[in-house]
Amino acid sequence: MSLFLSKDFKFDAAHSLVNYHGQCENLHGHTYKLRVTLSARTLPENGMILDFVELSRIVKENVITKLDHHFLNDVVPQSTAENIVIWIRDQISAKLKTENYFLYEVILWETETSFATWRADE
Repeated sequence: MSLFLSKDFKFDAAHSLVNYHGQCENLHGHTYKLRVTLSARTLPENGMILDFVELSRIVKENVITKLDHHFLNDVVPQSTAENIVIWIRDQISAKLKTENYFLYEVILWETETSFATWRADE
């Protein structure tokens, strides 16, 4: 059995793409949408994979505070959506792993219609 728990976040940040020839090589910003999803093997007795409050605390402390209203190139030098997703995974995967659940998926929308996804191999 697999159960999934997801929480969405938003943050604003600026970046520019390095070694890219087009509009995105110029400094510009986005309102990013982030979705973090956990997968659980079983549903614990209390009926929660992880309290949304705790999931929110972990993501905000380890990701949002480091990216919101920041210049992303200072954190992820080539700040493509794909590289940012991998950076986010690296910041939270160990903190969101127990015997019962693990980080399953990270989705980052750069715009309303463009996003990158990282998903754990099962």
